[in-house]
Amino acid sequence: MAEFTRKQVLDEAKKLANMLSNIEEIDRFKEVEVKINNNKKVQDLISRIKILQKQAVNLQAYEKAAALKKVEEEIDRLQAEIDDIPVVQEFKEIQVIVNDVLQLVTGTIAREVTNSVIEATGGNVLEGTTGKELQSE
Repeated sequence: MAEFTRKQVLDEAKKLANMLSNIEEIDRFKEVEVKINNNKKVQDLISRIKILQKQAVNLQAYEKAAALKKVEEEIDRLQAEIDDIPVVQEFKEIQVIVNDVLQLVTGTIAREVTNSVIEATGGNVLEGTTGKELQSE
């Protein structure tokens, strides 16, 4: 069995990351992100929310509960307004897809490493036991 250095593995991980950054889902994500960044209405709403969030922090620090509640309600209203914009909905959908792809890749890597360890120790992949566990029974 071939042995690799940590540097070699990290170099391969960088290659994999480069491959991932050029798949269809990531390309779509980048396109939609540009649309959001260029959408004046979305950017204005985000700016207003950020200002209100700073106000909310100050109001909370000064224990102004009634004013804080009003600011939080306005933040929620603006967030709902953003969420109703089609490009934002599209962004959230593609974000879920990209996250699923990344989870699939990380899960596959973890599973394959685990299976390699099990096999290398003479274990049973189907039972998920290493050879050491089998010997101690």
